[in-house]
Amino acid sequence: MKPFYDTIYLSPHLDDAALSCGGMIWSDTAVNQSNLIITVMAGDPPQATHSDYVASLHQRWNLNADAVAVRRQEDATACHILGADYWHWDVPDCIYRHHPGNGQPFYVSDADIFGRIHPQETGLVERLSRLIAALPAHDRLIVPLTAGHHVDHQLVRLAAERSSRPDRLVYYEDYPYVRDEAALTAVIPTSSDDWQAQVIPLAATAVAAKIEAVAAFQSQLSTFFNGRADLAAQISNYVQKVGGERLWYRLTNVQTAN
Repeated sequence: MKPFYDTIYLSPHLDDAALSCGGMIWSDTAVNQSNLIITVMAGDPPQATHSDYVASLHQRWNLNADAVAVRRQEDATACHILGADYWHWDVPDCIYRHHPGNGQPFYVSDADIFGRIHPQETGLVERLSRLIAALPAHDRLIVPLTAGHHVDHQLVRLAAERSSRPDRLVYYEDYPYVRDEAALTAVIPTSSDDWQAQVIPLAATAVAAKIEAVAAFQSQLSTFFNGRADLAAQISNYVQKVGGERLWYRLTNVQTAN
């Protein structure tokens, strides 16, 4: 950990920063800018019986009871490729979180994890807000836009907005959910005048580094891609479509910064 970072990225899960911002992270570290990737939901699962939903995901990922430890190692490899420092926080992924009283899991289906935050998790937003407020000094904090509406992405964004200076807050498009135009317009309507986009062009070397970093998450490839070649094709196609990677600013943030 350094006392100061040019940019800190808040990644809800152990792959979100690489998927959404890998090219710009590599590009910045290549010119000696300091980047820190914080994975918020990187904690070990609680010692409780997992739901059938968790079991199905572990089977898809071809991982056993040490699934999170394996995924943290994958993230360490990806961050090394991108040249970024990393910090794994101890909050478990939403699929592992459960009611402290009755032990019932909060989220047991795809519909749950892409739905509303469970009412019992309001305290988690406050806890994350305090952690974010105590981050090392930095120029920019880049957080998920929440395209796709994943509950963990929602929690991280809410916490960041409660604890950060507006002029330091920037939003990244949640890839791969943002491949669906409806996922983006659900967050930023096409008629909205409240947001400004910034496209970060990527050199071929940056795109290649992003592909390599995303490929480090071997357990997750089957969730979004049909193998390494499909991964490379999909990421390259989206970069070409957008012109690189895209960030979003609230206009009030831009005005404050200027």
